[in-house]
Amino acid sequence: MQMQQSTFEYVRPTEDQQDTMEQGRRAARMYAGWLDENLPEGPDKTFILRSFRTVAMWVNVAITREADGGPRV
Repeated sequence: MQMQQSTFEYVRPTEDQQDTMEQGRRAARMYAGWLDENLPEGPDKTFILRSFRTVAMWVNVAITREADGGPRV
């Protein structure tokens, strides 16, 4: 597998992408709040919340990149 040349570069989001990212962050905050309120304390909850944080960050990457990893312009 060959990585896209821009894989480790910063891709500045367009204004439309920034709006989409903000919508995603709002949705992620709501879901993370639900998880926090409804899951029992313990290592599983910690794992779930940390994993979800990773997923939420990757959402931003997906918004700014094509399927091959190249910048979406």
